Amino acid sequence: MTFGDFELDLDAEELRRGGHRVKLQPQPFKLLVLLASHAGHPVGRDEIRRHLWPEGTFVDFDQGVNFCMKQIREALNDGGGHNVYIETIPRRGYRFRVPVAVHRPGAGPRGSGASTTMRLQKILWTNIAELRMAETRRRRGTIIGFIVLFVFVAVLALLLIRK
Repeated sequence: MTFGDFELDLDAEELRRGGHRVKLQPQPFKLLVLLASHAGHPVGRDEIRRHLWPEGTFVDFDQGVNFCMKQIREALNDGGGHNVYIETIPRRGYRFRVPVAVHRPGAGPRGSGASTTMRLQKILWTNIAELRMAETRRRRGTIIGFIVLFVFVAVLALLLIRK
């Protein structure tokens, strides 16, 4: 499975970006595979529970899912209000937002049209992610600039009042 510039190797149970392994523990990996395999569709919390933990397992489910999601978002660099890959559906579950290409072993090489389309999708989603991160940095810079300006004006006003 591939999405953006990531690849999920189901046989090796690895997440890769640009051919390099991205650290992800087994439970978060399973959840990422579940979400990616249902790309575009909501995955409910009950389905996540059944997928990650066998019947009769006693675990703090909410804390476990939250931990997994935090690990996934860190691995995908998908947090801080610019969620490109995973959308949280409050009190219901999650939705994987980007298209996923599934590569079946032994299916033979894909046609050049499919290959070109997949490359274009990767480029598109990579650009969207970069634009959102740049927008976040620009907002942060603007806020910091206004704070510095406010402090400067406040200090200047205090100096003028004391004279």
